[in-house]
Amino acid sequence: MAVHQSRGFIVCPMFLFLSLLLGFYSLQTAHGDPDYRDALKKSLLFFQGQRSGKLPAGQEIDWRSDSGLLDGSLQNVDLSGGYYDAGDNVKFNFPMAYTTTLLSWGALEYGRRLGPQLEATREAIRWATDYFLKCANGAPGKLFVGVGDPNADHKCWERPEDMDTVRSVYWVSPGKPGSDVAGEMAAALAAASLVFRRVDPEYARKLLGNAVKVFRFAVQYRGSYSDSLGSAVCPFYCSYSGYKDELLWGAAWLLRATNDVSYYNFINSLGANDLPDLFSWDNKFSGAYVLLSRRAVIGNDKRFDQYRQHAEDFMCKILPNNPYSSIQYTKGGLMYKLPEDNLQYVTTNTFLITTYAKYMAFTKRNFKCGNLLITHDTLRSLAKRQVDYILGENPMSMSYMVGYGTNYPRRIHHRGSSLPSMTIHPRSFNCEGGFSPFYFTPNANPNILVGAIVGGPNQNDFFADQRTDYSHSEPTTYINAAIVGPLAYFAGNKDS
Repeated sequence: MAVHQSRGFIVCPMFLFLSLLLGFYSLQTAHGDPDYRDALKKSLLFFQGQRSGKLPAGQEIDWRSDSGLLDGSLQNVDLSGGYYDAGDNVKFNFPMAYTTTLLSWGALEYGRRLGPQLEATREAIRWATDYFLKCANGAPGKLFVGVGDPNADHKCWERPEDMDTVRSVYWVSPGKPGSDVAGEMAAALAAASLVFRRVDPEYARKLLGNAVKVFRFAVQYRGSYSDSLGSAVCPFYCSYSGYKDELLWGAAWLLRATNDVSYYNFINSLGANDLPDLFSWDNKFSGAYVLLSRRAVIGNDKRFDQYRQHAEDFMCKILPNNPYSSIQYTKGGLMYKLPEDNLQYVTTNTFLITTYAKYMAFTKRNFKCGNLLITHDTLRSLAKRQVDYILGENPMSMSYMVGYGTNYPRRIHHRGSSLPSMTIHPRSFNCEGGFSPFYFTPNANPNILVGAIVGGPNQNDFFADQRTDYSHSEPTTYINAAIVGPLAYFAGNKDS
């Protein structure tokens, strides 16, 4: 049994930590475990509601129709496909690629536990990677990174099928670098190549070849896409953390996909030692540390011990009541990092928690936060509390996954969900045509976006369920992508 001794002294006894977790669980004992399998299926179904492009015959979210079929035409390229990031009608490649990397990581770590949902996961991944291949090969010297003017789009409330705003096309190039978005797209392509390696080897090779090419561009032409594209991506998805984390993240995935020592050498050359207490579409350091720690914990490769250490330092930061805790918890037991879209940090951190718990369980490893012993059960318990909270075990008895349970958000900030479908209302809505009466109405949305997880409650465990409150009521692809793995973890085996 390996035990890692962190630096520091006892500042709170173990019973306080255990009491906090037991207090969290007192909220759920009367209800029993949620139906993780049902939630897992619905979490993946959500992605069908976010699809752009020509919808397939098997489309289950039937109130959606084809959209964005001419995306890319302003640059004489085909950029149809991909996902709308949230409740709007814009395709931002930065968060879309992160979404895809998370889905791929989930498929790799939890493939057996996904069971019949593994194929749905692959379909969700491929809908994005088919689009990324177009972005990477549309024109020489350009990497396309988005479609749709976000400033114009956000002034409208219309269905994606009705879009009449300009479908501007954005790209990075040697003269307009974007190491952050390119690094994330390379990570997505590399991770997805592993998902398809056995079931579609030819497609996997294509993905990996493009991952190598896109990552080479990210490294050779360094710079932030926020600087290159300005108001086309800021303040929506600015790369606030810089691009070193995406270079680390992309190289880590390419190392896993290729075992090429050059990526290991590149990782070492970066000198990446940032220790955040979150994992997000903008900041990938913690995710990269957990990904690389696998080689140390499971592979016993001492060259990666520093990343195991970083991964455990991250766990100490997010675990409650230990000397290094830096994240707050609500009275109901929810991680509370930031006031806007807080559940994105809950689901992404939880993904890292369950993944590292798996590594620890496999090797019977423990570590310490100060003098507080952390086992895989410690991490599992915290992750379960976060997942269960999202699924309704919280002070409001509110499921924050649309369509799961009976009490869930009915007025989500989402254009397609809030407007009558084309079947019900064939006539188009113009740019501002949906605001009245559909945006401002207190009525429930006519279309249920099954599986969508919204931004979540405030620091007092309260959720107003108001469409106009986008920071709490808007779903995003990356909130959902991160919870697929933890849901599979608990659905597949309740004891480990």
